[in-house]
Amino acid sequence: MASIKTIDELDARGKRVLVRVDFNVPVSDGVVTDDTRIKAALPTIEKLVGDGARVILMSHLGRPSGEGFEEKFSLRPAALRLAELLGKPVAFAKDTVGEDAQGKVAALREGDVLLLENLRFDK
Repeated sequence: MASIKTIDELDARGKRVLVRVDFNVPVSDGVVTDDTRIKAALPTIEKLVGDGARVILMSHLGRPSGEGFEEKFSLRPAALRLAELLGKPVAFAKDTVGEDAQGKVAALREGDVLLLENLRFDK
């Protein structure tokens, strides 16, 4: 039976790596007020960035209606906080599978990070 590789065994250089993170963090006036969950994901993200992966992050935030964009549930503040913690830009896609996400994924270079908009905006 095949064994499951750990991130330490992964050769991620140049590969697109889709990572489900828990960025369901409190936000007030467009600012993350508790970044504990973002910090918890840093070792994985930093490892992939250091290995030269093209990192695509996906998460949800809150419980939007699933009928489309709702400003108060946007993950943009999480992307901004993540960029501060990483000390490098984090691209942000205003959708999850549409033209913006596809274009930004295609533009990623080795070591780049992209956060997709809230998964729960899609039915």
